[in-house]
Amino acid sequence: MSEIRKKGGTLIILILGSLMAVSPFAIDLYLPAFAQIAKDLATTPAKVSLSVSSYMVGIAVGQLFWGPLLDRYGRKKPLYFGLTVFILCCIGCMESNTVGMLLVFRFIQALGGCVALTAAITMVRDFFPAKESARILSMMMLILGLSPLLAPTAGGFITAAWGWHWVFIILALLVSAILTNLIYFLPHARDPDPTVSLKLNPMVKTFVSILKNRQFFTYSVSGSFSFALMFLYVAGSPVVFMGILHVTPQAFGGIFALLAVAFIGSNQVNILLLRKYSSELIYQTAIWSQIIITLVFLIGAWNGWLGLTGTMVMYFLCLASLGLTYPNASALALQSVDTNFGSASALIGFLQIGVAGLASTAIGLINLHSITPVPAMMLISSLIALGILLTGKRKLPNIRYTEVLH
Repeated sequence: MSEIRKKGGTLIILILGSLMAVSPFAIDLYLPAFAQIAKDLATTPAKVSLSVSSYMVGIAVGQLFWGPLLDRYGRKKPLYFGLTVFILCCIGCMESNTVGMLLVFRFIQALGGCVALTAAITMVRDFFPAKESARILSMMMLILGLSPLLAPTAGGFITAAWGWHWVFIILALLVSAILTNLIYFLPHARDPDPTVSLKLNPMVKTFVSILKNRQFFTYSVSGSFSFALMFLYVAGSPVVFMGILHVTPQAFGGIFALLAVAFIGSNQVNILLLRKYSSELIYQTAIWSQIIITLVFLIGAWNGWLGLTGTMVMYFLCLASLGLTYPNASALALQSVDTNFGSASALIGFLQIGVAGLASTAIGLINLHSITPVPAMMLISSLIALGILLTGKRKLPNIRYTEVLH
């Protein structure tokens, strides 16, 4: 496997990064279409935003099943099946004539598509040493970052030119291209393990045993509450910018792309920081920064000090902090795992998306009339992340690294 890393490391990172971008792209591409979808389906943009929540619930639930499947049958066969389901559901979303029908198809689409995220994180441990995990994940964020950078802008133009149905046609074509790359260019990662049970009781026992690993629990749960800021932003930004601040769908796409630079840039800063500082130190510092930023954001929103520019600046800083917390929290959690990497990656994904999904659902149900609830929920989530980190670290021995033997 070291030979594969030497010869095709860049190609592997590109493919894994594209897999990580499947679900973010599936969310970001149709955000500018909310108003048009709501009009066609005779509902409100707030109700349409629940389709983001249904998608995230599908991701959270689906990953718990894909993790054991990736360990049992290898990495590629589950990927082929899940991405095919995703593509077929694009047609279902396109043909939806009620908001309820859209929510159902988005949920099923997420069940299939979430295999991409689980497999991508799992294969980081397959192809690269444990101590390189944070660096590799940060590099993969470059590809993931293309989603918020390009998708809303492209979605805005697609919606304006051809209508919202074409958003799902384009999405199906993009995932078909990713599936083709998997078939022809991704090296073999790991042999199937027939000893991995797919019965419910053994699966639950495996997940419980992983959660009992204190390092895994501390960084996966703390990181999940930190990561919730991303989905609070994604779910709330269409209402905040287009509904409250009255920007056009095309302008919103440009704002979304501009703010994505914060997440992409800080991921690359993380690569540089890892040359001198540990993942633990970077993560803890970033969490404290996240709390300060969201507190300032809340004070500004509460007092009405933030217009369009101020809101953009605060969102920019929030996303910049996430570029430092996400890769380090995920890497520190995975570094302590010896076996069942698929299940461990699935559990991280379940926790991250599950917490984020609950938070973003609140955004959809609140029916926002002001910006204030968004930074308030961001601050609460950040404080919980810090509390779990500090509590866990007091009982945590030295950070543990495990290597994969091939």
